[in-house]
Amino acid sequence: MFAFHRDKEKYFEIQYQNTVKHVIPFIHEKFLISKGMRALEIGCGEAGVLKAFLDAGCEGAGVEPDTERLKTAHELMKSYVTENKVFFLSRDIFDVDAEHDLGGRFDVIILKDVFEHIKDQQGLLKKLKGFLKPGGIVFLGFPPWYMPFGGHQQICRSVLSRIPYIHLLPKPVYRFLLLKNKENVEELISIRETGISIERFENLCKKTQYRIVHKRFYLLNPIYEWKFGWKAKTQWKCLSAIPFIRNFFTSCVYYIIQPENGLS
Repeated sequence: MFAFHRDKEKYFEIQYQNTVKHVIPFIHEKFLISKGMRALEIGCGEAGVLKAFLDAGCEGAGVEPDTERLKTAHELMKSYVTENKVFFLSRDIFDVDAEHDLGGRFDVIILKDVFEHIKDQQGLLKKLKGFLKPGGIVFLGFPPWYMPFGGHQQICRSVLSRIPYIHLLPKPVYRFLLLKNKENVEELISIRETGISIERFENLCKKTQYRIVHKRFYLLNPIYEWKFGWKAKTQWKCLSAIPFIRNFFTSCVYYIIQPENGLS
């Protein structure tokens, strides 16, 4: 586990800066975020990502099942909460009703490094249509499963945190290594079971009748600038065009999707 995973305030700031510099500009290429829009972040954690949308003029809501992380969000976002610019809900998103629990629908829904943790990914995409205003969008950013650290092994506390592609070992072998190194087996195996490739995600969009409005593949994830001092680098076009193979060398993907008819 790297130091920033333990420092919640630092991680909050990294998420905020990355969103300001990369996520919002990416969205603005196809969809203009303007004052008064409603933004929902699912799996908001400490809400560093959501803060950037509030600073862009949005009213916000964050849904996060981890109550401890949400306590930190309340602390770090105290002034925004006091000014009624944002509110938080500690609940599984599948148990949330937009009108009853969140005060209505949203112009923008954000899932940053969250979708790869969802067990029923197809079900979530279907459900999100009921959270969107007409013309609203969903932004998703996630690491393709086959990329070097697609198993999120960087959260490990042992040497495993620095070994790329180890999550692609046969499940019994991977589980044995996690046990031997006293890692959180349940969490990491869960990530293995929900990891998603580029192809699977795009197929899910077709099945649930979303159109892909915009997408970008990164050789070097933009957030690496703050984590490791590496500048963001988009994937080579020749490689990003090769199905499946591109998953192994793409550290992050950004998508904007929208219901096919533009309505929810």
